[in-house]
Amino acid sequence: MAASLCAHFQQQVASRGDQVAIRRPDGTDGSGGESAELTWQQYGDRVRTLAGGFAGLGVGRGDVVGMMLTNRPEFHVVDAAVMHLGGVGFSVYNTSAADQVAYLFTNAEPRIVVTEAQFLPRVLEAAAGTKVETIVCIDQQPAGTIGLDDVEASASDGFDFDATWQAVGRDDVLTLIYTSGTTGNPKGVELTHGNLLYQLEVVTDVVGDLTGGRVIAYLPDAHLINRWICQYAPMYFGSTVTDVDNPKTLVEVLGQVRPTFFVAVPMLWYKIKGAIEAKIAAEEGVKGALAQWALAVGQRRAAAIVAGRSVHPLDAVQYVVADRLVLAKVRASLGFDELTAAVSGAAPIDVAALEFMLALGVPVMEAWGMSETSAVTTVNPVGAPRYGSVGTAIPGTEVRLADDGEVLVRGGGVMRGYRNDPDRTAETLDADGWIHTGDIGTLVDGYLSIVDRKKELIINSGGKNMSPSNIEGALKAASPLIGSAVAIGNDRPHVAALITLDPDAVAAFATKVGLAEPGPESLAEVVAHPALQAAIGQAVEAANARLSRVESIRTWEVLASYWLPGGDELTPTMKLKRSPINDKYAAQIDALYTK
Repeated sequence: MAASLCAHFQQQVASRGDQVAIRRPDGTDGSGGESAELTWQQYGDRVRTLAGGFAGLGVGRGDVVGMMLTNRPEFHVVDAAVMHLGGVGFSVYNTSAADQVAYLFTNAEPRIVVTEAQFLPRVLEAAAGTKVETIVCIDQQPAGTIGLDDVEASASDGFDFDATWQAVGRDDVLTLIYTSGTTGNPKGVELTHGNLLYQLEVVTDVVGDLTGGRVIAYLPDAHLINRWICQYAPMYFGSTVTDVDNPKTLVEVLGQVRPTFFVAVPMLWYKIKGAIEAKIAAEEGVKGALAQWALAVGQRRAAAIVAGRSVHPLDAVQYVVADRLVLAKVRASLGFDELTAAVSGAAPIDVAALEFMLALGVPVMEAWGMSETSAVTTVNPVGAPRYGSVGTAIPGTEVRLADDGEVLVRGGGVMRGYRNDPDRTAETLDADGWIHTGDIGTLVDGYLSIVDRKKELIINSGGKNMSPSNIEGALKAASPLIGSAVAIGNDRPHVAALITLDPDAVAAFATKVGLAEPGPESLAEVVAHPALQAAIGQAVEAANARLSRVESIRTWEVLASYWLPGGDELTPTMKLKRSPINDKYAAQIDALYTK
């Protein structure tokens, strides 16, 4: 029961000094910054010197340092250095506009912000009128900024690094995680060293031994999932982190790194499912027939497991052969052949995607939580999964339902509160320590199932209650062409849907049907193409086959635009901004009900 994550970090430095702690996948130093690899000893040395520099600039216990950085070694080093001072490091989504960043700087009150040249204009604009005094630019030093070398040079001779980090305790705030803000301004969730240590101390009881191993940082560091897996867990378990600053290279990096612990949002699992299906469908002759047979065997076995039935003995025998001949090779091609645990989180995932991954021999555990509960609250145990649920509470956490079905959570992961926001803290965290999550759920034998967000349930004109995320998940799982989908139906006679396309999948589709790769101006041509409309129509039919009659999508439209994280329609964590969508697309929505 160490006093802080600092103690675990220092233990890794002492015991794994010559082992790689942080690396880049391409062997470059990322535009003149940190080296392509840092061993634990080098990581520890950099943290020691930078901590002294930040202390010389006035950062002390409880002080906040902001970071607007891509996934790169400098993030890890700066964040860890601030942590060793008892300071609070928080990260800003790279897609955030200047006015959004200004709100965060006003609420978090950092005096120092660390960024890189590409974000500097936004940071400078956002910092005006706030308490920000010093801006550290890691790759260039335009006027008005300093570099990391300047930070190190600010250290005083009398700074006692060891005494400073040893004074940091479990109750000290470790980070601020800003909620994605689907409604209103983001809230700054204050998480302590104790919050994260509690989860790290019990998580192996659920997902298995994570000691050592390899993880990939590809999500934003402002997202708690990435911070949890790729910053704090490596300090605790001694994992090697590979930083990916371009998510488009993730599939290639997966094959290089072969992670032992991998967590993805549902959209990535849908993309993997679609890519494997397309690859197998393209195989011809004996090889194609063998691949189709192996996948069918895997799917029969997976369907039985998902349904809670015993696997038929013949399927069990055939699966051994199918795995040896085909499925193991598919896992290896994905980089999933050495996984200890694979998890889906951050949003509901359609069971069809989980069943497909299980057919390949990759049991993906769905997890649920929120920033306010330190990310991990329930996990579907791999040894006794109940598909369609998000599993059971991790040891030491309580989950119960309020009278209206709202999920309440209490335990070691519960936040200290929202930064400088006592009113909204009181609305969410009650006097007995229960977080009121805003999710509606059901509990059966300790397994939690999430119905939907309390304020987002669809109630149609006939009074029927429906989960939009359930409908949207079925739709996205039905076709890799679908990037985002929003189900409409509140106070309406039936469910309709607005659909946007996945840029990568639609580019491949356009080539297949003889069209030029679509740009912003030519996307409408692809959307209007009969083959595209037919493919989406088939996806809608497939989704409807898995939905109840009242949930079925009766009318839909494919929009000639992409919805990007941080835009008008999606938060940086890819959650739908339902009210802005309803306002922006009011005409299209109304038209869906006149068809």
